[in-house]
Amino acid sequence: MAGSPLLLCKMPLHTCQSSNRCSFSYNPRSLESVSCYGAHLRRGINAKLHLKGVLFSGQSVCCHRLKPVSSFSSEDAHPISQEPVQLKRDKTFEQWDSMTAKFAGAANLPFLLLQLPQIVLNTQNLLAGNKSALLAVPWLGMLTGLLGNLCLVSYFIKKMETEAVVVQSLGVISTYVVMLQLAMGEAMPLPHFIATSVVVASGLILNFMKYFNLLNPEIWHFWEDFITVAGLSTLPQVMWSTFVPFVPNTIFPGIIAFVSAMLAVLMARMGKLPDNGVKFLGSVSGWTATLLFMWMAVAQMWTNLLNPKNIKGLSAVSMLLAMIGNGLLIPRALFIRDFMWFTGSSWGSIFYGWGNLICLYCFNSISREFFLALTIGFLAWIGLTFWRDSKAHGLGSPFTSLKELVFGP
Repeated sequence: MAGSPLLLCKMPLHTCQSSNRCSFSYNPRSLESVSCYGAHLRRGINAKLHLKGVLFSGQSVCCHRLKPVSSFSSEDAHPISQEPVQLKRDKTFEQWDSMTAKFAGAANLPFLLLQLPQIVLNTQNLLAGNKSALLAVPWLGMLTGLLGNLCLVSYFIKKMETEAVVVQSLGVISTYVVMLQLAMGEAMPLPHFIATSVVVASGLILNFMKYFNLLNPEIWHFWEDFITVAGLSTLPQVMWSTFVPFVPNTIFPGIIAFVSAMLAVLMARMGKLPDNGVKFLGSVSGWTATLLFMWMAVAQMWTNLLNPKNIKGLSAVSMLLAMIGNGLLIPRALFIRDFMWFTGSSWGSIFYGWGNLICLYCFNSISREFFLALTIGFLAWIGLTFWRDSKAHGLGSPFTSLKELVFGP
């Protein structure tokens, strides 16, 4: 190319055409860059001098450093024949992403109504003076579920899953109302109810402030340590107490768990734990909350087996709503590959919802047609969930979705 450097500097660099092709300039040392249209090169006198030096040296100018790609290699990287397939896959992914979020949001309705039939039934028994019927609802099971929901609120706030935050908050409030009725009917010790009330009120306020970024990080850190210690202390104690009087009535399991949890938290605060230990401790509260929530189903079914005569005090509608609400959360948990969330939702849907409906069916509290219909519908929903998830992620089999959920992609 002939011409003065000044003229070259003033000439616009129209080397890229509308077809997005870029011209290459030869440099014996490298073929690193290409000339792109519309480069913003006016950055003062120093930038102009640098531009002149570049033009003198025969190097090309580019607004971004791009790796040179020949025409045939670019077509190989993005084959024209595969573009519609990729676009279709992306569209399917986005649609399933949106649908799973809507399912999680729709779970608010059954969870909002979840305890309503049980609350109405408890109210009727209280007004009739039939306090013994409230013993069909184990307060230990309600306590584990409530604490699990409360801890999961904090977990989902950190993950920014708003729909799940609302669901868990509704679970805390509705379960607390049932526990209030149990305390009124003397089916729950009053000191335990008072302590639970303090924890619930504090937890909801702190989580609310955290969600709207109104909470000091150090206070939030303290709350996370508290729910870790409280969860680890409560879980083994509740699991042990569920089987009293078949096992000795003691608080020894809770004391051991409390001391162990306190030592772990203090060591983490002082920097005495290795990185893997700190990471493990951070995940403990979430899994503890899930296990607390899962144990509520075990406590309820154990109570059903011990006192089958009181099973009429259990609301079939509440169990159905528990199955539906948790079932609506399964697709979202599977889609984002949250194994902990998937485990808790599946357990709640299968054991707390469907499992208690089996108990009601065995004791002739619900009809065979109703039980078979909801069983077929539930199995169809699980199958549809895995099938759609595999299609959205471009997987060959629904079992691959489960494999990725458990072991990672």
